[in-house]
Amino acid sequence: MNSISYSKSIPIIGNHDVVIAGSGPAGICAAVAAAREGVDVALIERYGVVGGNLSVGHVGPILGMVSKGTMRDEVVSLLGVDKNDMIGEIGVAHDMERAKRVLADFVNMENITVYLQNTVSDVIMDGDTIKGLIISGKEGLSAVMGKIVIDCTGDADVAFLSGVPTEKGREDGLMQPVTLEFTLTGIDEDKAIVCIGDVDEVQFNGKRFLDYCKECAENGELPPALAAVRLHRTSTPGERQVNTTQLNRIDSTKTEDLFKAEVELRNQIKIITDFCKSHLPGYENCKVSSSGTTMGVRESRRIVGEYVMKVEDVAEGRRFQDAIVHKAEFIVDIHNPNGAGQAEAKIQYSKPYDIPYRAFVPLVVQGLLVAGRCISGTHKAHASYRVMSICMAMGQAVGIASALCVKKNILPRVLDAKEIQDVLIQKGVDLFSI
Repeated sequence: MNSISYSKSIPIIGNHDVVIAGSGPAGICAAVAAAREGVDVALIERYGVVGGNLSVGHVGPILGMVSKGTMRDEVVSLLGVDKNDMIGEIGVAHDMERAKRVLADFVNMENITVYLQNTVSDVIMDGDTIKGLIISGKEGLSAVMGKIVIDCTGDADVAFLSGVPTEKGREDGLMQPVTLEFTLTGIDEDKAIVCIGDVDEVQFNGKRFLDYCKECAENGELPPALAAVRLHRTSTPGERQVNTTQLNRIDSTKTEDLFKAEVELRNQIKIITDFCKSHLPGYENCKVSSSGTTMGVRESRRIVGEYVMKVEDVAEGRRFQDAIVHKAEFIVDIHNPNGAGQAEAKIQYSKPYDIPYRAFVPLVVQGLLVAGRCISGTHKAHASYRVMSICMAMGQAVGIASALCVKKNILPRVLDAKEIQDVLIQKGVDLFSI
């Protein structure tokens, strides 16, 4: 590969206590949690809207569960979906336009500086300690300095650039497929089916709906990769949030894969919409009203941290002395990296489990914390904790950890998890119930 060398002076446009990359579910909660502890926070976001998968990613419903009292409860209330909007343990999809407004208000605090439409391009290191980020925006390259940096990018971009060891996918390197969610309007609620996902046993034409969809794929009425048609209610009657498009063998950290995925997934939206119109009662007059600004990524890089979460931790509901997320719960949801449906013949359920502070602290690099789906864990464990409810609780806990580090003038690796626990408990978060 050819390369060029050049020298350029980069202006420092901000000096902050805590710098957070990525304003998705983990990032917004990390920013607000840290700011509420009185420290100066910078939040960097590559799009023009905060919220990540809660807004521009167009992902709903908000899946997963955590213990009572976390910031997840606050965000869900802001979005207007609560326990009255549940189908079993699955909520309805929220209004994405409302999310763009209320989440901007959520982070609009005096001690949070939000750098919208800026991408993290590189890191600033002093030996093995991260000191700030190089960001790229309309004014060119700039530097944002911080005493503590939190990586909430989902893809572990900051960790990767700073030299933290990372992993991708399962043993063969394949990762879960990418998806572009969209919303259908014009649904007849008296006739239209709801299918919440692969654990759903809802019946259609005398058989399980997802088995019917699989038969349609085998008969050529649907592409093979689209054999699981997931149709969620939204907070607006007459709508369905569709989580069905799928493309395998895509790496969201590789530039060459991104446009290819966007083209294919957007073409799949028409295929699925036409299928719903022609095959499903109540969908005859449906049309696409909105879709994600960008594809949803289930899996990419995962850091290697001081503790690696294992599927046994999830399946057995393990407790940890240094837990900062309690009673996380979701199935081990591995969308097949090499085909349709689930990767495992039998879906593995989790018991409510803890996530220890050590899983948020990367090896090798000092001054860095990580929250969201890119924390330290295996391919299978990640398939449970990657969902948005759990990521919000992660962000809150790590935001508090960053503020404690700033106030005590220490690095995350030496912070006692009990201090994080004490603050969370003071805020009403349940960390130790059985």
